[in-house]
Parts: sequence; C-alpha cells; structure tokens
Amino acid sequence: QVQVVESGGGLVQAGGSLRLSCAVSGSIFRLSNIHWYRQAPGKQRDWVATITSGGFTNYADSVKGRFTISRDNAKITVYLQMNNLKPEDTAVYYCLAKVGPSSSDYWGQGTQVTVSS
Repeated sequence: QVQVVESGGGLVQAGGSLRLSCAVSGSIFRLSNIHWYRQAPGKQRDWVATITSGGFTNYADSVKGRFTISRDNAKITVYLQMNNLKPEDTAVYYCLAKVGPSSSDYWGQGTQVTVSS
C-alpha cells in the first residue's frame, strides 16, 4: 500500500517563502521519480518540478530560479522549497510518485498555498 501525503502549505505574503513536504510510504520511494503539480481554481493541473530517483531535477519555466526540489531518502520525503512567492503561485500543490512511465500513479491529497499581494 503506497500513501503520498503533502504538507507545509499555508498563507504567505508575496516575496515570502514556504517549504512543502511530500512523504511517500511503502517500498517504492527510492525507485520513484517524484513530481510536484499545482492547480489553481478553474485551471488545469500544471507540472511544477521533478526529481528523479537518481536526484536529477527539472523545473517549469515559471518557477525556475525560485523553487528548489530535493529529496531525503532516509526520511522518504521530497521537499519543494518555494522562495520569492508570487500571487500567481496560489494553487493546490499535489505530489505524484511514479516508478516509471508504465507504472501506477500515486497522488497525494494536495496542500493549499495562498500568496497574498
């Protein structure tokens, strides 16, 4: 049984910072690529960042230079450090764990991030 649990969301002023956490229980964590997505009200769910099982990272252009994704295999947790937040970053942030292209998708329940201007 795989469980994905996000935490760390909240309300912050523009220019502030938040760190989101994504804990993945079960045996798949070390093999998984972990992705962060976000969904603003009335909009589609957009990809934000990825960290592979080997530690390679990739970011959407909209967050590059402001967000940093990292993983701690000992704590089976992935982090998303978000700096210089903007009102347009307001969304529900979701974590996706996936071992490979043909494997199952394991989504968390999401955590709300609200950035006030």
